[in-house]
Amino acid sequence: MSAKLPVDFKELAQGTKAKGAPPYVIRADDLMKNDAYAALQADESWIEPTQVGAHSGRRLKLPAVPGSGTFVLGCEDGALQWITTEEC
Repeated sequence: MSAKLPVDFKELAQGTKAKGAPPYVIRADDLMKNDAYAALQADESWIEPTQVGAHSGRRLKLPAVPGSGTFVLGCEDGALQWITTEEC
């Protein structure tokens, strides 16, 4: 899965420029758009470290989705798990 940030600074910096034009200027508003997009609001016990390209990141810990059937994500004995709808 690939995340697409609102502002791709690498793409902007490599964009075509007129001869003699200054390099791309990073705007604070663009930085804030990316920070707000990437911010994960969750209890720290549900977060695990990950890599986003060459950078460190965080992701929400969820159990793997079962292969087939109908399930709901629930909590049993303090642990998140997929529960078959027949058991609900």
